[in-house]
Amino acid sequence: MDTQKRVLIKFSGEALAGQNGFGIENSVLKYIASEIKKLISNDIEVGIVIGGGNIIRGVSAARDGLIKRTSGDHMGMLATVINAIAMQEALESSGLDVRVQSAIQMEAFCETYIMRRAQRHLDKKRVVIFAAGTGNPYFTTDTTAILRAIEIQAQVIIKATKVNGVYDKDPHKFEDAKFLSTLSYDEAMKDEIKVMDNTAIALAKDNKLPIIVCNMFEEGNLLKIIQGDYSTCSVVK
Repeated sequence: MDTQKRVLIKFSGEALAGQNGFGIENSVLKYIASEIKKLISNDIEVGIVIGGGNIIRGVSAARDGLIKRTSGDHMGMLATVINAIAMQEALESSGLDVRVQSAIQMEAFCETYIMRRAQRHLDKKRVVIFAAGTGNPYFTTDTTAILRAIEIQAQVIIKATKVNGVYDKDPHKFEDAKFLSTLSYDEAMKDEIKVMDNTAIALAKDNKLPIIVCNMFEEGNLLKIIQGDYSTCSVVK
């Protein structure tokens, strides 16, 4: 496959926590920044969405009923802004030009999301980090990532995880879990697989946006995949 020109990469918030399981690990930020810099150096335009699970999850916060689901989701959106600002600092420290755009207005910290402005930033080889989800409760950062990828006209979305790709069941629980190098959108929505939430996958399917699932901690993996080598990942299409 040909090298993709514009991609969106989705990182989980938990990935930023490293071994700590909570908060932000600077060594992980530096590693991600070095991997993103390789992409920019190869003339690839990069958008990023980061979850907030290393700080708080809206669903979890609202579990016992004390906090309403909408408020829990708003807290989760703010967590993604914290992660986005941290990632911006790491990327800028590596010499990259970066913009954070939030779905919720907070001009003291970052730009408000405007699709055409984001596209112009990408045209100028700036990394754009999309924060605060869609700005609405009940939507995950997976759905945000698919939506933003479609809006910026990314050719592919990469879900960067801690595993090599997609398995037919949890490889941490089942020794006979089978690796799936390719699967359809419908297969990706099966309960035992669940690449992303169903809303996100359905949106990708409607817009024929390929989803690539890979191990973010394999050095050079992102660049290799974007240049067309899919041997170490799973592809949903």
